[in-house]
Amino acid sequence: MAAHMSSAVADDGDNTPIQVLIALYPGFDRLDLDGPLKVLNTALHDPKDKTSQAFDVTFVSAEDQEEVKPDKGEPIKSQTSFKDAHKDLENYHLLVIVGGPSVTKILDKEQEPLGLINDFAELQKRDPATERTLFSVGTGSLLLARENILSGLSATTHPDYITKFENECSDAATRHLTERTDVIEDARYVVNNLRFDLDEGDESPYIRRKSDSGRRPSNARKGSMSFKNSNSRRESIVRRAAMRLGGLRVITAGPENSGTDAALYLVSALVDDGCAAEVARTMQWTWNKGVVVDGLDV
Repeated sequence: MAAHMSSAVADDGDNTPIQVLIALYPGFDRLDLDGPLKVLNTALHDPKDKTSQAFDVTFVSAEDQEEVKPDKGEPIKSQTSFKDAHKDLENYHLLVIVGGPSVTKILDKEQEPLGLINDFAELQKRDPATERTLFSVGTGSLLLARENILSGLSATTHPDYITKFENECSDAATRHLTERTDVIEDARYVVNNLRFDLDEGDESPYIRRKSDSGRRPSNARKGSMSFKNSNSRRESIVRRAAMRLGGLRVITAGPENSGTDAALYLVSALVDDGCAAEVARTMQWTWNKGVVVDGLDV
């Protein structure tokens, strides 16, 4: 395990792997996992150094070394248990929640990874100086909605679960007396990143307009511009701490291939654009961009 870092954004010359925790449960969607996992495992801090892995992935499930069976395909062995992951959560910078047909069972029985999601968000609020990302794929977003993570944010989900997702978001807002979620149906992925200034400019090609989706205009951007290539300043730690999620980056993606697109966004954000482009080239993948709300796409 890498030492605890104050930021998951790679600085020039820093080849420390970004620690990733991926939650598994019986009946998870293997296709929701495979795309993002391939992206994260392919990304390198230095394209000339095959040992400079940008991400270090750990699988977590109910039991350590458990063989977790997906809805289809071969089982995947976890490296840690939910119990131990709660203790070590501060060591991870990215928590990935994949979808699957058994998500409804998890919701009905209030099972993990619900508690892990909540604790990860609480950790960010207690420690806003560290950059963390919560990333769901497909119906995994329903678990974020249940824990009220998406209050006041924009989000998307599996297209066949839009109504259920809207209901989960609405119920959570009612229970906690918080803002509702703006559900976006026409996006590959939706990123909420409130830690950076959004430059003004009506002519910007990245501004999401009403004509894009038939919805109200919003301060959102399409495309990617990595932090290392941006001239914008970071928000102060005090300002981040004042936010409800302490500056937590929250990404919700559609199922399967959309998760791959969102993972490429993460590589561009946490490593750099060149790394993301190289991963896409290696995978022979055409990167379909999503939507980033109220902040620079970094």
